[in-house]
Amino acid sequence: MDTHAGAAALRPQPARDASGGRIRQENQAMILHAAEHVFARAGFAGATMADIAMRAGVPKSNLHYYFRTKQALYRAVLGHTLQLWLSEADIIREELPPQVALEQYIRAKMRLSASHPDASRVFANELLHGAPEIGEILRHALRELVSRKAAVVQQWIDRGQMAPVDPQHLFFTIWAATQTYADFESQVCAVLGVNRLGQQDYAHATEHVVVMLLRGCGLAPEPLA
Repeated sequence: MDTHAGAAALRPQPARDASGGRIRQENQAMILHAAEHVFARAGFAGATMADIAMRAGVPKSNLHYYFRTKQALYRAVLGHTLQLWLSEADIIREELPPQVALEQYIRAKMRLSASHPDASRVFANELLHGAPEIGEILRHALRELVSRKAAVVQQWIDRGQMAPVDPQHLFFTIWAATQTYADFESQVCAVLGVNRLGQQDYAHATEHVVVMLLRGCGLAPEPLA
C-alpha cells in the first residue's frame, strides 16, 4: 500500500462543485483549516459542524456540501496532516549524505509544527485515543514507509557515514522532538515565559533540535546557505 495514497484515502470525495476545481480546493482548504482549529480544542466528540462552519465563515449547509458528516471532515483533516508529514520523508534518500538528508527532514518537520500546530494536535489526540480512524494506515502504509527509510539509514550506518543508532527509533525521536513544540506548546510557553511561540522561538528551537539530533547520530549540521 502506497503511504501517500493511504493518507489520501482518508479524504472523502466531496460533492461535485459546478463552479470549478479551483474554488472547490480553496473552499476545502478554508474548511479544513477551521476544522483543525475546532477539533484541536474540542476533540472529535466535542466539536460540532456548526462550530466549524462558524469558524470557517460559511453557512452550515455549505459545510455539508463538501463534507457530509463530521466523521468525513475529521478523516479529511487527518489525511491532510498525514500527507503533509509523509511527503517530507522523501528527502531521505541513499544517494544523499546523511547529515544533509536528516537535517532537511528535521527542519521540514519543525516548519510544519510551526505552520500547522492545530493539525499536529488533532493527530496527537487521535493517537491518544488508540487511532480509531487511522490505525490501518499506521499499521500498514506508515510502517512500510518507515521500514524503507530505516533501511536507508542502516545503509549509511553500514558504510560508516553515521553513528550506529536504531533507525526506527531515530524516527520516533525526530517526531517527538519536533512535534512537541506544537502538541505541548502551552507547556513550552509556560517554561519560556511567553504567551505563544513566535518565529524567533521556532528558529531558536529548530537550531537546537537539529544540533542535538545530528550530534546524537555522530553528524554535524551543514552550514546554512
